[in-house]
Amino acid sequence: MSNKERTTIDDEVFKANFEQGVREVRAKKHLGQHFLNDEDVSKRIAETLLKDNYKNLLEIGPGMGVLTKYLLEKYDRFIAMDLDRESIAYLNSTFKVENKIQDKPQALNVVEADFLKADLKEYLGDEQFAIIGNFPYNISTQIVFKTLENKEQIPEFSGMFQKEVAERICAKEGSKTYGILSVLTQAHYTAEYLFTVPPEAFDPPPKINSGVLRLQRKENYELPCEEKKLRDVVKTAFQQRRKTLRNSLKKFNLSPELREDAIFAQRPEQLSVEQFIELTIKISEDGI
Repeated sequence: MSNKERTTIDDEVFKANFEQGVREVRAKKHLGQHFLNDEDVSKRIAETLLKDNYKNLLEIGPGMGVLTKYLLEKYDRFIAMDLDRESIAYLNSTFKVENKIQDKPQALNVVEADFLKADLKEYLGDEQFAIIGNFPYNISTQIVFKTLENKEQIPEFSGMFQKEVAERICAKEGSKTYGILSVLTQAHYTAEYLFTVPPEAFDPPPKINSGVLRLQRKENYELPCEEKKLRDVVKTAFQQRRKTLRNSLKKFNLSPELREDAIFAQRPEQLSVEQFIELTIKISEDGI
């Protein structure tokens, strides 16, 4: 099915949903959707953010709102952002009715947008906000990288990933899963793997386990080196992770003196985040 045909069908579904009311949302493979349907797990995820009085909260990929309803119990107002028009229709019809029944003010702002392409300032201005969600597997690492791009506004982040991705983000040096995502995330955030979620907690069930993590922005999250340079050093090093840094970082035209530094005898997975930052500073200052 072409994107144009899919868009036409989605538009028709969206219109019908508003006219007739939406009773459920179909999980769409092209969006990487697996809807969480375990109430206990949803409640646990809603409790993962350490601060419960955020003025602004962004939920990514709310689906049928199983997590959303628990967030409404904790936060005065927040944005639920989804690309799926069927989900948007469902959330608007379901939670507006629920709030009316409970005589609650409308705390939920449902936004149809692609998080990866959205200008977050359009919705949140320059204010601080936290991110939470059951993230689509096919864009989960991209969500992390966009969070890093907007770290000045995001002090806390929690949610569910494919288990191996969550473990990779939280991995420490010396681990086989430690890599680019680990270093670049932990340069700015403290990463903590919280718990594992089995496939049967979803509809349709994925073929793998999921993992929930929490990121807390470090007090001193601004780096003493150029971020772009750090990314370049880390990515170049891990592209040949079995080689020593002396061999994998040849493209930086290191001086003979710097190449003799003991750090270059190590492999990338042996270096801590702090050591990668120190390494970047040394490379930047080499030959000055």
